[in-house]
Amino acid sequence: MRFDVLTIFPDALDGLFSVGVVGQAWQAGTIDIRLHDLRDFSDDPHRTVDDRPYGGGAGMVMKAEPFVRAIEAIRSECKERTRVILLSSQGKLFRHADAARWASLDGLILLCGRYEGIDERVLAFVDEEIAIGDFVLAGGETAAAAVVEATARLTPGVVGKYDSVATDSFFAGSRLGPPQYTRPPSFRGMDVPEVLLTGDHEKIEVFREREAWQKTARNRPDLLGLDPEGGPNDE
Repeated sequence: MRFDVLTIFPDALDGLFSVGVVGQAWQAGTIDIRLHDLRDFSDDPHRTVDDRPYGGGAGMVMKAEPFVRAIEAIRSECKERTRVILLSSQGKLFRHADAARWASLDGLILLCGRYEGIDERVLAFVDEEIAIGDFVLAGGETAAAAVVEATARLTPGVVGKYDSVATDSFFAGSRLGPPQYTRPPSFRGMDVPEVLLTGDHEKIEVFREREAWQKTARNRPDLLGLDPEGGPNDE
């Protein structure tokens, strides 16, 4: 799978994508990550990519022309099943289901905004607008990194043991993953649950499933249709 990331700070992402399972998959050629400097698509001698907002207001707005030129140039090199994703605090929330859906594609083109945002007309050239949470970041680079890693992990061959993915939070539906433990069996008076030491895989599976649902109810009641107080959520 190919990931094209359009940003004014490509160097900031290069190091991040070079480590861990994503870095290994990139080096092995299992996935292809290409970082593009948005300023390369400006027709301005000063490589300008932003300007003052119409109607006044604080800050600067990123111009449409460099983004559109970049989208068109990158798309011309990509396979047909490639989607353009704008990372924006105004987008719909990014979820595991999105990563799973995108992992079956040939590629993603990820647009990273900055400043006060991107000229709204860029949306005419975008397939989806995505936010990674109900908060505002300084730019889309962090969000792009999250999307690449979440999607790449679901691409065959990226994670060595697929069981590691199949037990992740959200993979099995609307619940979190179970709590995990490793050696030593006792640490500062806190013991590993005895059932995990028995070797009885059937009992262990029942324990992990129960603990996963209990943790979901504690930390993410919204996934179970509950409000934070534990009652039904009517919204």
